[in-house]
Amino acid sequence: MLFSCHGHRLLVPVVTLSLTIISFGVNSILYQRGLYPAETFTHVSKYELTVLVTNDEQLKKYLSDVLAQIKDWLFEKVLQKVVIVICRLDTSEVVERWQFDIETDKTVTEDSAPREKSLKEVQTEIKGLIRQITASVTFLPLLDYPCSFDLLIYTDKDSKSSEQWLESGPRFVANSEEVRLRSFSTTVHKVDAMVCYKIND
Repeated sequence: MLFSCHGHRLLVPVVTLSLTIISFGVNSILYQRGLYPAETFTHVSKYELTVLVTNDEQLKKYLSDVLAQIKDWLFEKVLQKVVIVICRLDTSEVVERWQFDIETDKTVTEDSAPREKSLKEVQTEIKGLIRQITASVTFLPLLDYPCSFDLLIYTDKDSKSSEQWLESGPRFVANSEEVRLRSFSTTVHKVDAMVCYKIND
């Protein structure tokens, strides 16, 4: 089976795939880092991947709203980064920063020649990334204090967003280590991932 893109018509499945993987990545991080109770996650299978996703209604609503805006930005080819910032509740100190850099081929138009990539190849790349997120508990410090998270979205300067989005600083991690994770690509998007975490004193 081949994964192809030819202008906006066939951009739909590419955006749907990229959006699903961003969603899977966010859910996996929230589960693996223990930000929500394990019993509030359930197994979901898609694209031959099985991951844990939240069934917490408030969190589902929040993520659904965020992903709807991300979807628009993917179609507009203006999305640059999706960042998950994990902070201590008591001090608001940033202790982890998961970053997904999104490179979009902006030359794709209605008149573009069809581009193809094996869906199996894409799935293999995505499985590798999800496995790395799952395995991150082996090297990341234990979060043995209450934490919260925020999503930061980087877009091109001229992009439009709803009023619910506020400007924010980058919120970097002080005194940190950085680990590069696997990347994955479709016929339009290339996603590079990394995590930056605070070194315990």
